[in-house]
Amino acid sequence: MQILRIGSFAAILLASSIEASLDIVSGATWTAAGTDQHIQAHGAGIIEVDGTYYLIGENKLDGTYFQSVNCYSSKDLIEWEFVNELLSVQESGDLGPQRIVERPKVIYNDDTEQYVMWMHIDSSDYGDAKAGVATGSSVCGDYTYINSTRPLGYVSRDLGLFKDTDGTAYLLTEDRDNGLRIDLLSADYLTVESPVHLFETYESPAIYKSGDTYFMFGSQLTGWDANDNRYTTATNLSGPWSEWTNFAPEGSKTFTSQSTYILEKDGVVIYMGDRWVPGNLASSTYVWLPLTISGTKATLNDASAWKFTDGSWETAEPVTTLPAVSDDTTLGGSARTVTDERVGYLGGPDNGTLTFSSVSASGSGKHTVQITYRNGDGSQRYCAVVVNDKSYKVAFSSTGTSVGTSIVHAEFADGDENEIRFEGLDGKYCPDIQELVIS
Repeated sequence: MQILRIGSFAAILLASSIEASLDIVSGATWTAAGTDQHIQAHGAGIIEVDGTYYLIGENKLDGTYFQSVNCYSSKDLIEWEFVNELLSVQESGDLGPQRIVERPKVIYNDDTEQYVMWMHIDSSDYGDAKAGVATGSSVCGDYTYINSTRPLGYVSRDLGLFKDTDGTAYLLTEDRDNGLRIDLLSADYLTVESPVHLFETYESPAIYKSGDTYFMFGSQLTGWDANDNRYTTATNLSGPWSEWTNFAPEGSKTFTSQSTYILEKDGVVIYMGDRWVPGNLASSTYVWLPLTISGTKATLNDASAWKFTDGSWETAEPVTTLPAVSDDTTLGGSARTVTDERVGYLGGPDNGTLTFSSVSASGSGKHTVQITYRNGDGSQRYCAVVVNDKSYKVAFSSTGTSVGTSIVHAEFADGDENEIRFEGLDGKYCPDIQELVIS
């Protein structure tokens, strides 16, 4: 057990005496090393290669139209580093200006030794409704785009991929005219061979296999607005499939998210969804929550912050809140209280600063700190979060008139001389800081 104290506030961190485990915080701004920006991998899938996880998704920094398919890597699903743009905008064609490229998913073909990507390809008015395919020789290297088609002659919008335990692969595709399809891919995964099953109309499909049971997850059709996503099960992909049912509490709108992928890590099944911000897609965040699978039942757990344990998971309960407006904080430069909750004018020409002093930690190691903030700009702001003279560049996505959460995983020293300081970068302003939450 570790205890941090800032003045009269105390936080108990559930951790070993050597190093605290880090938290996954759903719906937060996640800063990636290599870009120091909020992760741009929307509608993503994940593929694991030799103990490294690769997150592959849409770049929405400049809005709706295609910019790139990005790849990030991580050893723990928590701290991510940008690696490469797998596909980028071309002068014309499917990947040209003002085109739509969504929900890229990658699987590996053991026979051809190629990584195969499928993605939704469309025109700006969503009239093309095609599925595109590309290949790469390495998971996070450059991919070669091949072509796009309407699978078996049907329209294709939201899509996913599923590789079964026997190596057979399937395209999951939303055919708006007829329903959600499961289609068999060819042995090289590059073409669609035959239909397998047709559901009623759902979108954002993802399949997970538990033993002999297949779970199909999908979203109802409500545009960018979240809804109660549902699932169905079968012991054969061709059916029969059970009745679609909710896996999150009714009315929760799947904790305000839309399904994109299901992953298992160290015995934990993880639901991965997008929390879309239609007016500012770059600020859309990621809702990753543990799924409990019991027989043919799936239940999504409400744990906005959680951590891996030995073969399982546990909620990272916020034990204390450390307000920015407090007798235990110090303001410097242009920084000042802008409401009874928030400190603003951090950074800028006069380098406003906010300092939490005398932070005591019993045992050294990394801790996850949640930062509640407000950024009324249309674009990201940045701030240097300095812990014990080590500076972390942290991104803060646009929040409009509401508040958001950003995350920093920082090293704390053993003892009572730790300090957390917020200051500007390159003369620019940080967002307004409201509080720190320590699990």
